[in-house]
Amino acid sequence: MSQGYLSRVDLNAAWMRRVFNLWPPFRAAGIRVAHIDPGFRRVTVELRAGLLNRNFVGSHFGGSMFAMADPFYMIMMMKNLGRDYVVWDKSASIRFLKPGRGTLTARFELTQAMVDEAVARTAGGSRHEPTYRVEITDGRGLPVAAVEKTLYIRRADSH
Repeated sequence: MSQGYLSRVDLNAAWMRRVFNLWPPFRAAGIRVAHIDPGFRRVTVELRAGLLNRNFVGSHFGGSMFAMADPFYMIMMMKNLGRDYVVWDKSASIRFLKPGRGTLTARFELTQAMVDEAVARTAGGSRHEPTYRVEITDGRGLPVAAVEKTLYIRRADSH
C-alpha cells in the first residue's frame, strides 16, 4: 500500500525541511518549517503574518493555523516506525483560544513512549489510533490555538 511519494523516498530531516519550505501550500500560507530533529522526534513550525494569511479582523486565518499543524505527527511517527507500519492522519480538530497575531509557533514532540505504545498496541495486528495535541503559541509564548491529531497506525503485514 502506497502512502505517497514522500513516504517512498527516504529523505533525511534536513532535506524534508527544505521540501516543506518549498511546498506551495505552505509557502502561500506563510508557513515555514524552522527545524526538524534528525531523528524526527522534534519539529518546529512557524506561521508568519502577511497580507495573504490574515482574516477579516487582521488576525491569522484559521485555515493557515490548522495547516501548520497538519502532517507532522503522522510523518514523525512514520519515520520512527519505519516501512513495516502504515500510518495515516485519521482526524483532526482545532480550538481557537484567542486571535493569533505576529509570528506563531507550533512545537511537535514525539517521545519514545509514544513510539513504544504504537509498537505494543499493533503487535497482534490491531490498529492503534492515538490522539496527540500541539499548542500554537504567539511571540510571547502564549497559546492561541490547540490542535488535536488522531493517527491511524497498524503493522503493514496485517489487514
